[in-house]
Amino acid sequence: MSTPTTPPAGGPDTTAAARRRGSLYPRVALYLAGQPDSVLKVGEITRAIGAPSSGAVFEVLKKMAAAGHATHVRDPHHRFQITPAGVDAAGTMPFSSARTGSRASARKPRPAPIARPNGSLYYPRRLGTGWDVEVLNSLRTQKIPVLLYGPPGTGKTAMLEAAFPDLLTVAGTGDTVVDDFLGSYNPIPGGGYEFVHGPLVIAMREGRPLLVDDATLIPPRVLAVLYPAMDGRGVITIPAHGNEHVQAVDGFYVCAGHNPGVHGAVLTEALASRFTMHLHVSTDWHLARQLGVPKAVIEAAQDLNKDLTAGRVVWAPQLRELLGFVKVRQELGPATALANLAGIAPEDARDDVIAALARHTGATVTALAIGTR
Repeated sequence: MSTPTTPPAGGPDTTAAARRRGSLYPRVALYLAGQPDSVLKVGEITRAIGAPSSGAVFEVLKKMAAAGHATHVRDPHHRFQITPAGVDAAGTMPFSSARTGSRASARKPRPAPIARPNGSLYYPRRLGTGWDVEVLNSLRTQKIPVLLYGPPGTGKTAMLEAAFPDLLTVAGTGDTVVDDFLGSYNPIPGGGYEFVHGPLVIAMREGRPLLVDDATLIPPRVLAVLYPAMDGRGVITIPAHGNEHVQAVDGFYVCAGHNPGVHGAVLTEALASRFTMHLHVSTDWHLARQLGVPKAVIEAAQDLNKDLTAGRVVWAPQLRELLGFVKVRQELGPATALANLAGIAPEDARDDVIAALARHTGATVTALAIGTR
C-alpha cells in the first residue's frame, strides 16, 4: 500500500487532495455569493454544490472566514455567511473552475434600481450567478412557478413588483374566497348586475403574472381554483358565469408569497408541489448599510434574527422596519427612531427587541409613547 506524499516544508502542496481543495474554494465562494443574505450550515453548502466531503468544505469556509470573506457563527452549529468583501472577491473567480450546473457563465453587472408602483426603489440582489429580477423573468419565460418565503418585510413583494411591471395581485387572508380570484356580479347604475372578472382571469387572458400574496393564509379549498390554471392545460371554468372557460395565453405566470412565522400560515403539500422553485428571501443587511441604517442597529437586528431562527424570540425587524427607522431618524432624531422601532415590535417580543437595541447602541430604549403635558 502506498504512503501519502507529504510536501516539503515551504514547498507547494501538489497532492491530489490539495488540487481538490483548490477547485473547491471557488465553488464554495460562488455558491455563498449567490446567497449573500443566508447564514448556512456546512452540510447545506456541501449538499448544494455536490462536494464529496463536508470536512473539506469546512476547511474552505474557515479559510474564507480568516480572509474576511465570510463570517463564522456558532449557534451551536457552524454556520457561514459571505461578506461584501467575499462577494467582490468571488466576482473575480473564473467560472471554468466553479461551474454552477453544467454551464459556465459570467457575472453580470448590477442592474440599476427599479421603481416600484408606489414610487420607491428596489435594489436588485444576487441570485445564483445573476440578479433576482432577471432570474424571475427567466423563470416566467420557462413557466417555472416560484414560491417566495421568509419573514414579512424582507422584500418578497417588492422583488416581484420590480421584476414584473404588469403584475396583478391577490392579497391572501383567511377570508379570501373563490370570487376574489375568478370575479363576481356587481350592481350597475340603473339596476341589474354585470359580471366583473377577477385577477386570475385577467392574468390568464392578458398573459400577465399573478402574485398570490400570503398564499398560505388562504383556505386550501379556495386555493384549489389556481391548480387547473397552473397545470399543462392552463384552463379554468367559472361556474358562476355560465361555466365560462378561460384559456391562459403566453406570459401568464403564477408566483406566491409565504410568511412561515405568521399565525395561521399553512403550507400544504398540494400548494407546495405546484411550485417548482421555492426561494428563501431574507433581509439584505449590506443594502441596509448602504441605505443609511446604523451599524449598531443592524447588528441588533441580526442578533434578533438569529434568535428568531433558533426559536428564542417570536419577532425580529427586517428591511422594511430598518428603512422605516432611517426615515423616522431623519425627521425626529435617533432616540425617537429607536423608540419607534421598539414600539413596532409585537408586545410579546418587545422586551427582547429593547434589550438588543440597548445592548448594541448603548442607549436607554423604551417603546415610543405620547408623554404628559
